[in-house]
Amino acid sequence: MGSMFLPPTLIPRSRATYVIFYVYMNSMLQDFRYALRMLRKNLGLSAAVVLSLAIGIGANTAIFSVVDALLLRPLPYPQPERLANIWLHSPGIGIFRDWPSPGEYLDVRNENHSFEEMAIAQPGPIILTGLEQPERIDGIRTSSALFHLLGAKPLFGRLLLPEEDQPGKPPVVILSYRFWRRMFGSDPKLAGKSVTLNGKQYAVAGVLPPEFKLSAEVMPAEQPTDKLDVFLPLPLANDPSQRRGDENYNIMARLKRGVSMQQAQADVDVIAGRMRQKDKRDRTFGMSVIGLQEQVVGDVRRALLVMLGAVAAVLLIACANVANLLLTRATGRQKEIAIRTALGVSARRMVRQLLTESLVLALIGGAAGLVVAEWALYVVRRMNPGNIPRLEDVQINSAVLAFTFAISILTGVLFGLAPAWRALRVDLNTSLKAGGRSGRTDGGLRLGRNRLRGLLVVSELALSLMLLAGAGLLIRSFVRLQEVPPGFATSHILSMQVAVNGPQSKQDVPVFRKRLARFHQEIGDRISHLPGVKTEGLVSALPLTGTVGWGLVNVEGYRPLPGDELQADFRVASTDYFRAMDIPLVQGRFFSEHDSSDSQQVVIIDEKFAQRFWPHGDPIGKHLWFDDPKKPLTITGVVGAVKQYGLDSDSKIALYIPDQQEDDSRLYLVARTSSDPEALTSAIVREIHAVNPSAAVYDIRTMDGRLQDSLARQRFSTLMLGAFAGFALLLAAVGVYGVMSWLVSQSTHDIGVRIALGAQPANILGLVVRQGLELAAIGLAVGLIGALALTRAMASLLFGVTATDPLTFGAVALILGIVAFIATVIPARQAIGVDPMVALREE
Repeated sequence: MGSMFLPPTLIPRSRATYVIFYVYMNSMLQDFRYALRMLRKNLGLSAAVVLSLAIGIGANTAIFSVVDALLLRPLPYPQPERLANIWLHSPGIGIFRDWPSPGEYLDVRNENHSFEEMAIAQPGPIILTGLEQPERIDGIRTSSALFHLLGAKPLFGRLLLPEEDQPGKPPVVILSYRFWRRMFGSDPKLAGKSVTLNGKQYAVAGVLPPEFKLSAEVMPAEQPTDKLDVFLPLPLANDPSQRRGDENYNIMARLKRGVSMQQAQADVDVIAGRMRQKDKRDRTFGMSVIGLQEQVVGDVRRALLVMLGAVAAVLLIACANVANLLLTRATGRQKEIAIRTALGVSARRMVRQLLTESLVLALIGGAAGLVVAEWALYVVRRMNPGNIPRLEDVQINSAVLAFTFAISILTGVLFGLAPAWRALRVDLNTSLKAGGRSGRTDGGLRLGRNRLRGLLVVSELALSLMLLAGAGLLIRSFVRLQEVPPGFATSHILSMQVAVNGPQSKQDVPVFRKRLARFHQEIGDRISHLPGVKTEGLVSALPLTGTVGWGLVNVEGYRPLPGDELQADFRVASTDYFRAMDIPLVQGRFFSEHDSSDSQQVVIIDEKFAQRFWPHGDPIGKHLWFDDPKKPLTITGVVGAVKQYGLDSDSKIALYIPDQQEDDSRLYLVARTSSDPEALTSAIVREIHAVNPSAAVYDIRTMDGRLQDSLARQRFSTLMLGAFAGFALLLAAVGVYGVMSWLVSQSTHDIGVRIALGAQPANILGLVVRQGLELAAIGLAVGLIGALALTRAMASLLFGVTATDPLTFGAVALILGIVAFIATVIPARQAIGVDPMVALREE
């Protein structure tokens, strides 16, 4: 018989052992069948238990699958634990991670003792021409070592060669698998053919396989992307002095065997110290070695751990609720258990039977939880909040299935222990008496004789308050964040990026600048005359797009301390940009059409700049310069400061240069409209292409949409934790209601006697409500203590709210108290309606 359901290797060879093994397995099978019969007999209760567990286990499975993809599963590269990125950092000027320059890359590559191999890369947008309309694609210029670092192999053709890291080689391009299929129909003979990128011909050298991925978390860019279409060579002169100021690159390295991240950091610190002296950098200048796994996870780790703790709390609350439900059923089964015990069934066998029923319920709940988890992950992908890296790698795999099975078993044991323990305490004499026919054990209106139920309810209330406190803090934080003025208008503003091919050689620069200035002026004239457009403007770094532009600045009359440097955000803007974005003029004037390349060089600064250097003076007419003090820029105006990188971050001091005095081939165009801005998209793009058919227009969004996207991370965290807290609150209310209903049902005789002796309804009501509120008070006290510890771990997720905000704690305690009161009043009102004659006759 045993061989029917066990593999031969597990069947004992000894006959006596086989008989014992067979008897044991047969009894287990009987327990399983009996458990299924009991579940069918109590379908309503079983459904409630499975639903609670499905939500609790499903939420845990979904969050664990995210944790598995980000924190547990290694990156898809050879020996990823040895991969690292190298960043600049300068805390003294508010920048922790900044991009290095080619010169700094060459210094580290030539002087380090920790890295086996290094690569430099620069992600960025590229214009693909040769189509009906130019298309903006995502590309990266990189040294050949990057492919070897990441273990890439070509699908066909070849990858970049080491000699292509030097200037003067024929331009080649490597295509991603996705781009090859989309643009070239998977042409296997594409190698050797050419494509036009940024106005230049590149020969296709090879195509990457579909499994090779290089996300924005692995190779960060100013404008993050979830895909890279083309890979171009990055030729560098082998001279560290070259292009030291162009800090706009990524550096990736592989550590030597046996070298730790800490040892590599110490090595790089020495090199950075030499750079600081040689280049006369700020005294806080340094370089950081960040492990690739840590970089990919970023600041999501803490938010994920908070979410994991939240869903674990929800599951514990569900377990407590299910345990209370099963205790209620166990009360009704006291006579059955007493009879089986009297017939000789051992306590051990009885406990095993009850635990089997709990495990069957838990496994069914776990299976349903997988469905809930799949649905939850689908919702997460649809919402795509932007704070979950490697979202496409999140899936329910074998590790997640093992986790779900383990947590289902653990859950079954957790909520099955309470009724099993209760079964061991059955009083045979009481349960087998005539009065025991109903299965009741009257204990009066007191929970003291069943402390386990009270403890479960207290635990539910405490955990619920902790979740409510966390959710309340996030909600208050999100409200505060939305109240922050961005410094510009967002309503009825359409924005898009417009890019043209730059000069192909240094000789073309003067002609290109004049052509670019005419292009900007002509598209401005055309778009401003479109029906529905009030005004338009151009800017190099539009707020909330992630675009970065900064430079070292010198201010007239200001001498920085030795080793200090002054950095400012640098933006190119057109004459009407400030009017289009409703950025207020504080002093002086905006740019005008007279601020051309032939006129005096001018600049507009923001309020933060003016307050820092002229807090009580007039900055108009003062001068600043970049490299050469003989080429000063005259300050003509002061405008309001804007939240460039997000409502929750402070921007650096900023300055604006007229677009007619500074060439930039990629600018954002903004148009303020009198109606729906999206309705004018086609007309605006058509006017741009009428001026220059080869211009690429992309990243088209309203400013309202960009503002909402900038809040996506905070909104997602708030919604998730709020949903978990809401479910916990509902479960806690059901738990309180269930216990108080059970108390009333078990106390009908006591209630009937009290009413027969003249007790008033208010007395009965107060007696029951007092029992419920005592539980609620204990649960709230324990929950407040736990919440104080929990919310401290959330401090980095909050904005404008402290982790111990008294208003939030008071509000959630009041809400939970009201819910507990309502859940107590309903069964208390049922107690008032007890008929004393009926209650006494039944007993």
